[in-house]
Amino acid sequence: MKTDLYTSPDYYLLDELLSDEHKLIRQTVRTWIKKELSPIIDDYAQKAEFPTQVLKGLAELGAFGPTIPQEFGGAGFDYISYGIMMQEIERGDSGIRSTASVQGSLVMYPIFAFGSDEQKKKYLPQLAAGQLMGAFGLTEPDFGSNPAGMQTTIKDEGDFVVLNGSKMWISNAPFADIAIVWAKDEQQEVKGLIVERGMEGFSTPETHNKWSLRASATGELVFTQVRVPKGNILPGVSGMKGPLSCLNQARYGIAWGALGAAMDCYDTALRYALERKQFDRPIAGFQLQQKKLAEMITEITKAQLMVWRLGVLKNENRATPSQISMAKRNSVETALNVARDARQILGAMGITGEYSVMRHMMNLESVVTYEGTHDIHLLITGQDITGISAFT
Repeated sequence: MKTDLYTSPDYYLLDELLSDEHKLIRQTVRTWIKKELSPIIDDYAQKAEFPTQVLKGLAELGAFGPTIPQEFGGAGFDYISYGIMMQEIERGDSGIRSTASVQGSLVMYPIFAFGSDEQKKKYLPQLAAGQLMGAFGLTEPDFGSNPAGMQTTIKDEGDFVVLNGSKMWISNAPFADIAIVWAKDEQQEVKGLIVERGMEGFSTPETHNKWSLRASATGELVFTQVRVPKGNILPGVSGMKGPLSCLNQARYGIAWGALGAAMDCYDTALRYALERKQFDRPIAGFQLQQKKLAEMITEITKAQLMVWRLGVLKNENRATPSQISMAKRNSVETALNVARDARQILGAMGITGEYSVMRHMMNLESVVTYEGTHDIHLLITGQDITGISAFT
């Protein structure tokens, strides 16, 4: 069985900025990842299967809705704790972190922020415990970066609304018990509603033949004349503010999470470079390898400082959507570059399942696209600093 030797890089002593509680949470998650996920994840990625047995453990860690108050079943953690958890989980695998992110940020958060008291009591404790799993339906086959153009609709039918349309590239869809779905009503207002598995006309076909996030379950949400009780509509929000606020929560988690993948790639490359010998010396002693390693740890350190500061701002309710966009884009770009350099250091071994690097690299090709593409996040920053939108 594969042994996980991971040691977290901390070149600027950022641990001194963390509380004892933060460190305890990190150690708890790290220990679980090393014991329960690392030994199996490469096999599941090779088979393109989701390891459903990890759901119970993720729930017990508090990884489902870490910032949701305890009265609703959440852990009641702060946002730095949430970030640390996502970093440790994605260090294991981006697909598993995606499952946790969707459950907490895209399913539990909108119910907590916009749901009725009845909806909160009905769904949140079960979601936190992993007794119910959720999906988030926003992206459509023809509308990704422009979600406001969505064509999924609801029509008023007395005590129900009738839902028609489809959503694509949906994490957790194949096994989700509920889905938070965003659709336009007859006045073209975007509404959020809770759709339950078993409602007639609701199906979740799985997406196959992925080269990325192979250990994650991805699918579609298809709605054909689905009658949804009006009591399942989220009453606290209308318009694009609803789904976009959820994406801010998820993007924040990705900003931390992607760094976990980068840190794992760096740690793997450093250990390999010190052990692998060519020309009678460790390859870590060659200038070009040291250049790669030095640049990797520099970029990781810069990104670590960015997400820590973002976490402080998030705890103070001062983090802006644009700041979150910048961190998401920067962390994923950093992780992709680190993964590619790590692959080079490992040489031919870098493409094998014996090491995690190639799996991280393939996964990150999805992470750089979902929750806002690299280019879209650049335009969000551009609009923020110039005051001019480049989207239209």
